[in-house]
Amino acid sequence: MGRKQAIVIGAGIGGLTMGIRLQSLGFDTTIVEMLDAPGGRAYVRKADGFTFDMGPTVITVPHFIEELFSLERDQAALTQDDFPAEIVDESKRIKSGISGGPNTSRYVKIVPVLPFYRIYFDDGTFFDYDSDPENTRRQILELGEPGDFEGYQRFHAAAKAVFDRGFLELGYTHFGSVGSMLRVVPELLKLDAVRTLFSFTSKYFKSDKLRQVFSFEPLLVGGNPLSVPGIYAMIHFVESTWGIHFAMGGTGALVSGFVNKFEDLGGKIVYNTKVNKINVTKENGKKVVKGITLADGTVMTADAVVSNADWATTYGKMIEPKYRFWNSDLRVKVTQQSMSAFVLYLGFKADGNENTKLRHHSIILGPRYEELLKDIFGRKVMPKDYSQYVHLPTLTDPSLAPEGHHAAYILVPVPNNASGINWDEMGEKLKDNVLTFMDERGYLPNIKERLVHCSYITPDYFETTLQAHIGNAFGPEPTLIQSAFFRPHNRSEDIANLYMVGAGTQPGAGTPSVMMSAKMTARLVAEDFAIAPEIVGGIAEGKEASLV
Repeated sequence: MGRKQAIVIGAGIGGLTMGIRLQSLGFDTTIVEMLDAPGGRAYVRKADGFTFDMGPTVITVPHFIEELFSLERDQAALTQDDFPAEIVDESKRIKSGISGGPNTSRYVKIVPVLPFYRIYFDDGTFFDYDSDPENTRRQILELGEPGDFEGYQRFHAAAKAVFDRGFLELGYTHFGSVGSMLRVVPELLKLDAVRTLFSFTSKYFKSDKLRQVFSFEPLLVGGNPLSVPGIYAMIHFVESTWGIHFAMGGTGALVSGFVNKFEDLGGKIVYNTKVNKINVTKENGKKVVKGITLADGTVMTADAVVSNADWATTYGKMIEPKYRFWNSDLRVKVTQQSMSAFVLYLGFKADGNENTKLRHHSIILGPRYEELLKDIFGRKVMPKDYSQYVHLPTLTDPSLAPEGHHAAYILVPVPNNASGINWDEMGEKLKDNVLTFMDERGYLPNIKERLVHCSYITPDYFETTLQAHIGNAFGPEPTLIQSAFFRPHNRSEDIANLYMVGAGTQPGAGTPSVMMSAKMTARLVAEDFAIAPEIVGGIAEGKEASLV
């Protein structure tokens, strides 16, 4: 009997890591990518001698990456512990000073970044967010209100409790049934993780600045701090435990490493190949996936199909309605999608002072916080003011730009295309506003005169080029009622042997979560195809999704 065939739709980080795991499970896997190169949201743009990561730039939990690069062909992949001792045992835990393990280093070099973020407030003051207890204490005492440092200690303890249960213990749980969700609800209530993150944070801090510092992180994965559940407080502890890291050469170098690993395991990738349809048939009254049909009419057969494409696009455009019940057009329509992003890519002449104010990762908050979030997520209008994330990787890796130059990108959170904003007009206005702001506030003085390259993407890029429903940048928004069991499932409820992986499914968006989703989905595939059943059975009974 020959090897099973698998197809993965999309060569984003989720699709690539899923391909690696499928190869290690014994499948012959083909990844089908509509773009001319891998990466998906992590696509790389090269222009005028500059290299730009177009999407994800923050790497956390490098152990996940080491595990992927350690997998072998036909290994079954599930014999490893969920979290090895160096992750779970605090006495053995690898800290942020060590990034890449020995197998990772064969494919890509990963280095720690400090501070994790420099967070600027509208009055020009800033907070350097890192894992140094003394530095954190000093800054809280300087910026906060009386009692805020004691509040931080309580917040840190609460975040650790959420982290221990929600990440270490339930990190790879797939919430595939109502029962799996109901079993953890009492614990969520006990941890106070059901209230919104901003409300959760506000319990511990009086200072508006500190409330923002310790609640902004979900924005990096498409979440609104005013509506994501308090379980997202674990992000603080994940970062403070393992740090923030950078792949030398950019996130694109990590993507290339995954491609090389996948191909080393015998996998195949085809580019410039768009999928029009996921083929389904009925066998003995059961709906079963049979493969895909490409835009040119070519039919590819497979025993299993995994979609790393946008969830709403996968079900809404690739599968006939008659084969869908749980993932119906109505569900696609009512599911709330995440915000989008305007991203400005800059190549410019260095003046030698770039690191005076900016760091590798800088967050520049606007004069409003809560009302700005309501504009973007609720009212879906273009705000007159905005916050920005500035990525300046050439402070760490000068090779991304010609000598004497820098490469940067500036991301502005904006509403998705449900807003009706005309981005052909708004894009140019926003570009000019951002450049003027960076100049006048002294973050990048005289930037317009120093520019060598300037380009940008808007929500239209996400909707057209990446085929993301209404231009969402992170899949379904991670609200409480769209998390865990209520988030799209990694195993299709409608069609046998059809699976999802990536930001749109459990556990959610963000590079580590996407890698986690690949392992969760691989377990489901192994269970369905009776691969190492003695292993999978034990895992499935004891652990079924991540709380986020």
